[in-house]
Amino acid sequence: MYLSGFGNEFSSEDPRCPGSLPEGQNNPQVCPYGLYAEQLSGSAFTCPRPANKRSWLYRILPSVKHKPFAPVPCGNLTENWNEVEPDPNQLRWLPFTIPKSTEKKVDFAAGLHTVCGAGDAKSRNGIGIHMYTCNTSMADRCVCIFPQQGEILITTEFGKMMVEPNEICVIQQGMRFSVDVFGETRGYILEVYGAHFELPDLGPIGANGLANPRDFLCPVAWYEDRKVATGYTIINKYQGKLFACQQDFSPFNVVAWHGNYTPYKYNLENFMVINCVAFDHADPSIFTVLTAKSTRPGVAIADFVIFPPRWGVADHTFRPPYYHRNCMSEFMGLIKGHYEAKEEGFQPGGASLHSIMTPHGPDGECFEKNSTAELKPERVAEGTMAFMFESSFSMAVTKWGLQTCQRLDKNYYQCWESLRSHFNPNWKPSKQ
Repeated sequence: MYLSGFGNEFSSEDPRCPGSLPEGQNNPQVCPYGLYAEQLSGSAFTCPRPANKRSWLYRILPSVKHKPFAPVPCGNLTENWNEVEPDPNQLRWLPFTIPKSTEKKVDFAAGLHTVCGAGDAKSRNGIGIHMYTCNTSMADRCVCIFPQQGEILITTEFGKMMVEPNEICVIQQGMRFSVDVFGETRGYILEVYGAHFELPDLGPIGANGLANPRDFLCPVAWYEDRKVATGYTIINKYQGKLFACQQDFSPFNVVAWHGNYTPYKYNLENFMVINCVAFDHADPSIFTVLTAKSTRPGVAIADFVIFPPRWGVADHTFRPPYYHRNCMSEFMGLIKGHYEAKEEGFQPGGASLHSIMTPHGPDGECFEKNSTAELKPERVAEGTMAFMFESSFSMAVTKWGLQTCQRLDKNYYQCWESLRSHFNPNWKPSKQ
């Protein structure tokens, strides 16, 4: 069960405890059912009302009751952007390897790998892009998730969400969650330091279009009152490092909650595509699902952009994406199908990174095919879902991404080698 809407002021209580939400105030002297009141703030107290984010949680025990945090190994999760020398080349990765459950049990937390990123968690300004590859559920452990293979069941303090490939899930800063999987599982994560995702402004598009607010789903309250004799491990990511503490009860003991600071999910099939119906291209910003704004107007810390199935009808136009150099970094992934500009080399579960001002565009085969194609109405990207994390940060690739993972396609540059000159100095315009 879910509540629908983006950024709404929601209220929810577990039906097993009717009346568990206090009436008329947030913090009564004694809460219903003997619960503890706890506020989770996602913004400064003094933020303007439209930007102020907080939720009140009514729980069996407060989250403050735990043993001290201690550092734990980070594995391949990092915020060290100076591990290797910068690489301005076009980069592409083959599908990232999922560990076999018969060889080693790996849960979501242990299966996190940082591919690239920039900025600093201490100043709360930057991003990290990670892959997760796992094969087992988190047992008594908790820590924008985007599954590519295998559905995941996410338990949060606000309730449960089932997230399938072609859906995205946003877990806000400070929220505790646990991930159950049902076999070999892989997906992408975009971590944004210090900013919240918003729906992009629509401007001349009008009141409707792109990702509509009603299609975002938030979980309903669900509590777990469970003692864990062996200890429940809470994993905390703090200043780019991992820490863990122990407690003897489930962190998912919230009986009721209300507020506008919640986790949510969204099915990308609900995206209302806007596209060109005359000639040329609109910029890919028309495919923006969510944006995390910077302090510079119109410049994003991160945009989440998708390339969904749609109709192509532009006349007198080379229809695939144009050749391009960008002042933003572009990290792309593929959930399913075949990306139109590189149908063979770009595979589901893989990725590519085109850094700031690094040229990129269709491969040679795509160019030749579409330069002579009959321009009739056609379905584009049928059965496909590609996405892009676009950022104003110049992202560094980690040692794991360049070397350790052993999935870097060192022949990526060759997809443009077949491009040849069509220049004809004797060309004359055709007479009308």
